[in-house]
Amino acid sequence: MTRFKHDILVIGSGAAGLTTALHLAPHAKVGVLSKGPLTAANTYYAQGGVAAVLDEGDSVDAHIEDTLIAGAGLCHEDAVRQTVENGPDAIRWLIQQGVGFTTEQMGNGQTEYHLTREGGHSHRRVIHAADATGFAISSTLIEQVKQVANVALFESRVAVDLITTQKLGQPDNRVLGAYVLNNDTGLVEVHEARFVVLATGGASKAYLYTSNPDVATGDGIAMAWRAGCRVGNMEFNQFHPTCLYHPDAGNFLITEAIRGEGGHLKLPDGTRFMKDFDDRLELAPRDIVARAIDHEMKRLGLDCVFLDISHKPAEFIKSHFPTIYERCLEFGIDITREAIPVVPAAHFTCGGVLTDLNGRTDVDGLYAIGETAFTGLHGANRLASNSLLECVVFAIASSQDMHARASEPPPIAKIPDWDESQVTDSDEDVVISHNWDELRRFMWDYVGIVRTDKRLQRARHRVELLQQEILEYYSNYKISNDLIELRNLVLVAELIINCALARKESRGLHYTLDYPDLLPVAKDTLLVPPLYLPKG
Repeated sequence: MTRFKHDILVIGSGAAGLTTALHLAPHAKVGVLSKGPLTAANTYYAQGGVAAVLDEGDSVDAHIEDTLIAGAGLCHEDAVRQTVENGPDAIRWLIQQGVGFTTEQMGNGQTEYHLTREGGHSHRRVIHAADATGFAISSTLIEQVKQVANVALFESRVAVDLITTQKLGQPDNRVLGAYVLNNDTGLVEVHEARFVVLATGGASKAYLYTSNPDVATGDGIAMAWRAGCRVGNMEFNQFHPTCLYHPDAGNFLITEAIRGEGGHLKLPDGTRFMKDFDDRLELAPRDIVARAIDHEMKRLGLDCVFLDISHKPAEFIKSHFPTIYERCLEFGIDITREAIPVVPAAHFTCGGVLTDLNGRTDVDGLYAIGETAFTGLHGANRLASNSLLECVVFAIASSQDMHARASEPPPIAKIPDWDESQVTDSDEDVVISHNWDELRRFMWDYVGIVRTDKRLQRARHRVELLQQEILEYYSNYKISNDLIELRNLVLVAELIINCALARKESRGLHYTLDYPDLLPVAKDTLLVPPLYLPKG
C-alpha cells in the first residue's frame, strides 16, 4: 500500500486550504489533497468579493454590527471581532500574493481599489476582481503554492475517512492522518500526519438546486462527525437568491453585487416586489430575499423571477460584470438590454464542525476551517462576502496555532493498511445514482427555504432508509468517488434534518411554518456524535 508522511495534511484546495499551506510551508512539510485539479473548490467559482474595512468612511464596529444583524442573534461576537479586525491584514496578504483586485481612477488622479456594496452591508466594503474574485484568488494561490518546495500537491484524491487513535482502540482521541482514494489508480493510500486540516467546503450538493460545484458534498463535516467531533447549526443553509434559470446553465450564480449596484428584482410583468417584504428592498439580507422570491414563485406558480440591471449604462455593466455578461450571452440573454431569469439555490452551509478561534476541533490535532467549520461567525445567516474573509483569517490563525505546537511529541500508533479483502467490484452503480437523485430531491422538497415538522419527519425517514442501503453497499463493494460522496452527503443530510427538527422557532435561514416566531433566547443547535470524548 502506498503511504505518505506529512507534518500537516490539508484536505481541500480552496482559499482556506491553500492559505494554510502557504503559511505553514516555511516551517513544515505540508500535503494538500484536492478532489480533482487544484481548482476543484468553491473558491474558484466565487464571484462577488471579500468584505473588509478598507475605506476611511467605514469602521470595524460597523462591519461587526452588520454581521451581527445578519446573523439574527446567533453570531459569536468573539469570532466576529476576530474576523473583522483581521480583515484588512488578510486583504493585504492576498494583494501581496498577487491577487489583482479591481481598481478605479479617482478624481484626484490616484488609483484606488474599487469597493462595492452587497446586501446587509451599511457601507461599500467588498473588494473584488470584477465579477470573478474567486477565480483571481484561487489562480493566484495555486500559482504561489506550486512554487513552494515544502508543499506536496495530490490531485484527483478524495479522503475516505480520518484515522484516529480512538478508532485504533486507544483511550484518547488524536488524529493520525487519513485514508485517501486515488481516483486515477482506484487504490486507497495512507496519508499520515501530525495535524490534519479539514478545508473541504460545505454541503450544498445535498440539494437538487445549488450554486456549488460537484465537490461540495460535506466530506469534512461527515468525516469529523465519524471521528468524534461535535457539529452545530446545520439547519442554517443559505439559499442564494439569484442563480441563472436556464435548462443548460447548470449551477451558474448571478452575483449579489448586481443588486448592490442597483439591480431590481421583478415579476414577469415588470413589477418590483421587494417593497412588500423589506424596507431595504433588493439590499435586504439573502434569507429575506430568497424567501421573498420563493413566496412569489409559489404564489403565482412561476418558474423564475427576473433580475434587471439593464437600466444602467451598457459599458458599466460590461466592465463590472464581464463574466456574467458573457455567460448570459451564451444563452441568448443580453443583460444590457433585458432582465436575467433567476431562481434561489442552495449556496452556503453556515453551520459545521465546532471549532475554537484557532480552528481546533474536539479531536486533538484535527482542525477545521472555512465553510467546513462552525466558528460562530455567521450565526443564523451569513453576511454577503464574509466567507472568503473567514477562510483567510482562520487559515492564518490555525497555521499559527499548529506552528506553535510543533514541539509537541508526535502520536505513536501503527496505522493498518486499508482492508478491502472482503469486498468485490460493484456491477450495480445505478444504486448510487438513484439514491443520490432521491436524496437531493427530497432535501429540496422537505428541507428547503420553507419547512414544517411534517416535511422534516418525512425527510428523516427517507434518510434512514437510504443510510441502510448505502451502509450495505459500502460494506460489500469496493469504494468509488461517487460512493464516498453519497455516504458523506446522506450523513450530512441527517445532521441538517436533526438540527432543523431541534429548532422550535424561525430564525435567520431556518424558517418553519410550525414555529414562525423567534424564541426569546438565541441558542446554538449542537449535535454530539457517538465517538465524542469530553476533554479533561
